[in-house]
Amino acid sequence: MAQPIAFGYAGPCASPFEGRLCGDNNDRGKGGLEIPVIDLSMLVSGGPDEKSRMIRDLRMACQEWGFFMLINHGVPESLMSAMEAATREFFDLPEDEKRKYAGKGVVDTVRYGTSFASGTEGGHMFFWRDFVKALVRPQFHSPSKPQGFSNVLAEYCEKMHVMGKVLLEGISESLGLDTEHINKMMDIESSQQLWAANRYPPCPDPESVMGIPAHTDYGLLTFLTQHGTDGLEIFHQDKWVEVHPIKGAILVNTCDHIEIITNGKYKSVLHRAKVNTEKTRISIVSSIGPSPDTFVRPIEELLEEGKEEAKYMGMKYREYFDLMYDPKLFGKSCLEYVKTITTRS
Repeated sequence: MAQPIAFGYAGPCASPFEGRLCGDNNDRGKGGLEIPVIDLSMLVSGGPDEKSRMIRDLRMACQEWGFFMLINHGVPESLMSAMEAATREFFDLPEDEKRKYAGKGVVDTVRYGTSFASGTEGGHMFFWRDFVKALVRPQFHSPSKPQGFSNVLAEYCEKMHVMGKVLLEGISESLGLDTEHINKMMDIESSQQLWAANRYPPCPDPESVMGIPAHTDYGLLTFLTQHGTDGLEIFHQDKWVEVHPIKGAILVNTCDHIEIITNGKYKSVLHRAKVNTEKTRISIVSSIGPSPDTFVRPIEELLEEGKEEAKYMGMKYREYFDLMYDPKLFGKSCLEYVKTITTRS
């Protein structure tokens, strides 16, 4: 049986969804561009013309943005609301209850941390957040409290996994591949899936801290809900762009291993979380990646029959994590490291 991948901190600036990091807190985003919107129902049940148009839109979103809003995704709004409510209940638990999950090992399957108390991970005030994380696939793990939390989490993450498989089918088609190409290549049925939630309380001096600094996510796809409160910024066309939530939509971004398997055709994009002075922001994140022992490399069919060189080294998914936690790479980009020497030069 495959062992769980470590998902603790690689260092003061890393999180379970952070691959490439950039610790600069300057240049707050002011852009007002709107990111693409993808209608998942058109990929699932649209007519030939509608599906073809949505595949084209998906290709554009992955090539030009690395982010898109997903609507008509099949995750009930009632379930999304229940997940948010359960998450708020967890963060409202007494501190001693939450500290039961404040582990120190990077393979802890459930983990809690805070920037606001000593004795827990995340004591660097550059961060302004509480967080909880759980490994939910291939084995399911969850906090035991509050009551009913694990049931909501299990249903929510199963919906996210199904949604992820459908999106990867669409991404395969957008690359000119068979529908199941990526799902089979990445062994998605045995995929590593993580869930995390962040709470960012109001901050009296938001210019001096970040919720999470600029980073890319490892894995294939990350799904984020912000529940009506702005706070996420993405780096697009050399500037930071604010992401404004669409009610009921799920924000999706392509991650490091999508960039690797597409040989750089689709990008893993820097993004960061900021804080505000007025209200608490809750973000809920789920990520889907290959199975731990999957050998991840650029897709051969995308290398144009030998005319294009592979830009990334192949390695098992779990080996990517070993690199992330290697002290020699502290503060450096793991994604840049796995680029071939020819590409780096």
